[in-house]
Amino acid sequence: MNDAQEVGDDVVTSYKNAPTRTVTAGGVTFSYRDLGPRSGVPVVFITHLAAVLDNWDPRVVDGIAAKRRVITFDNRGVGATTGSTPKSIQEMAEDAVTFIRALGLESVDIHGFSMGGMIAQVIARTDPQLVRKLILTGTGPAGGEGIKNVTRLSHLDTVRALFTLQDPKQFLFFTRTAGGRRAGRQFLARLKERTHDRDKAISLPSYGAQLKAIHRWGLERPHDLSAVHHPVLVANGESDRMVPSKNSADLARRLPNAEPVIYPDAGHGGIFQFHERFVVEALEFLERS
Repeated sequence: MNDAQEVGDDVVTSYKNAPTRTVTAGGVTFSYRDLGPRSGVPVVFITHLAAVLDNWDPRVVDGIAAKRRVITFDNRGVGATTGSTPKSIQEMAEDAVTFIRALGLESVDIHGFSMGGMIAQVIARTDPQLVRKLILTGTGPAGGEGIKNVTRLSHLDTVRALFTLQDPKQFLFFTRTAGGRRAGRQFLARLKERTHDRDKAISLPSYGAQLKAIHRWGLERPHDLSAVHHPVLVANGESDRMVPSKNSADLARRLPNAEPVIYPDAGHGGIFQFHERFVVEALEFLERS
C-alpha cells in the first residue's frame, strides 16, 4: 500500500515543501519525498552515511526537480523508515530495489552519493534493466583505496567537531580553505530551511550498521564493473578525505561508459559546494539521448 498519489494536479516543485509519504513493501514501510514533473524517467536519490531525508541539499534537489521527477527516501531502519538497518551494501541495494518497485517504477535514473553510490553500483549489476543512467558522486568501488578507513575518520572528525562546537560535516565534507569553510557553512544553513515535517534523526544502532557495511565494502575484492554498460556521470571534489578522490578516477576508468567531473578546492561534498555547476552538468547528462 502507499499514499503516493498527488493531490489534484498540483506538482510539488520545492524540496522544502515536499510532503513526506510512505509506501509499504517487503514488510518495511519506507518514508520518502517525491517532487518535480510527473513525466519522464524519475531520478531516485540514494543518500550517504548517517543521512535522512533532510540531509539532501535543497539546491541540488530543487535544481534537478526543475526538469525531472526526483524521489528521495530513507532506506530500511533509517529515519522514519521501519525495520533494522542492514550491515551490508548488498542488502541495502536489495531494499532500495524493493522500494523502487513498490512505487511501480520500471525504469529509473539513480543518483547515489557516497554510501548511496556504493548501493547504486550494486543495483546496476544485480538489476541492470531497472536502471537507465547512473550519477555516482563522492563514492568509490568495492575494495577502493581508503574506504575501509571511513569509520576511523568519521569518529575522529565527530570528536573534532564536538571540541570546536561545529557540525562534523564541516570537516568531513569540506576543505579547510576559506572557500571550503564558507561553502560548508552555507550548505549547513540550507539543510535547516525546512522547518516543518522534518525527518527523524538516524539512530545510533543504524549508524553503526552503516559503518560496518561501508567497512566491509572497503575490504571486498574489486567487483567487475566492465559489465555495467549504463551511461555514468562520476563526480567528486579534488580533495575528498572520506572516500579519497582517486576512487572516483578509478570508477571512471573501470566503467565502460563513464565521464568524470572533478571540482577544485572541494572535498567529499563537492557537489554541494558547486551545486549550481553540478545541477547543470547532471541535467545535461540525464537529458542527453
